[in-house]
Amino acid sequence: MKTPAFWSGKNLLSSLLAPLGCLYALATAIRIKRGRPRKIGRPVICVGNITAGGTGKTPTAVSIAGLLQTRGLNPFFVSRGYGGKLKNILVDIQKHSAAETGDEPLILARQAPVVINPDRVAAAQKALQSGAELIIMDDGFQNPGLRKDLSFLVFDGAAGIGNGLCIPAGPLREKLDDGLKRAQAVIILGEDKHNLRALFPEMPVFHGRLAPIPPQSGKKEIIAFAGIGRPEKFYASLRELGFTLLKTLDFPDHHRYGAKELAKIINTADRLNADIYTTAKDFVKIPLPLRPHFRVLEVEVRWKDAEKLTDFILEKIR
Repeated sequence: MKTPAFWSGKNLLSSLLAPLGCLYALATAIRIKRGRPRKIGRPVICVGNITAGGTGKTPTAVSIAGLLQTRGLNPFFVSRGYGGKLKNILVDIQKHSAAETGDEPLILARQAPVVINPDRVAAAQKALQSGAELIIMDDGFQNPGLRKDLSFLVFDGAAGIGNGLCIPAGPLREKLDDGLKRAQAVIILGEDKHNLRALFPEMPVFHGRLAPIPPQSGKKEIIAFAGIGRPEKFYASLRELGFTLLKTLDFPDHHRYGAKELAKIINTADRLNADIYTTAKDFVKIPLPLRPHFRVLEVEVRWKDAEKLTDFILEKIR
């Protein structure tokens, strides 16, 4: 789904759905309380969020893996592989498709090895057998199966926590206070437009921003499409790089693209003499024969103080 517009503030619809949000929060709290997290004998870092929608969690996990690799460590990712058919496998980006693994594992696997399995404990054990020195969980903050040594909560500084209500009335996956009790640090990506920092005055907070990597060639008139939680962030990044967006197309999060709809986009671009841009997450779901028609806007997390963040992580896991 695309992040609903009514999640941004209190309104009639969010008020009507608030009782369902309370039930959702209660069910999450009970599930977590009843969980019996298992230790695996190696450090486990969780890069999670408390809000639904695109917070930048996956690029953050990729960046943290890179920071640890520069210190000589060998991290593996574990992921549930949402939308994929396979489980308990080590992802091979040359062999596996998004239909088999889900989209996010293919992005993660460009940085470090990934094991996918809804059972995070089994995934972590397989990663250790494959040579992992530590585990990075992309998502899974609300999953109580695997014992976490360090949990980050990632927030989008522009979106904040919306109306502060739980799904389906708002973007929260659980009550904010409940989540903060289990986290050891917070990451805010982008400008903190909602003064999120005031919500957790006693917690370590690290700041970064998602920065687009400028393409080296191509046309400035483009068509852009995305199937992510907040596609407007993607379009804004393209505009910041000087592109003129002739047309934008929004798809549901984790959308699987069919040949007919992709052909329609290609035909529209040909008619407008425009290039086509999408996200890395969407690109991996495009069939290989059609990929030459599309360009990817790559992004990276740029930290305010990468050394401080890396030192903090190493201190916590050692």
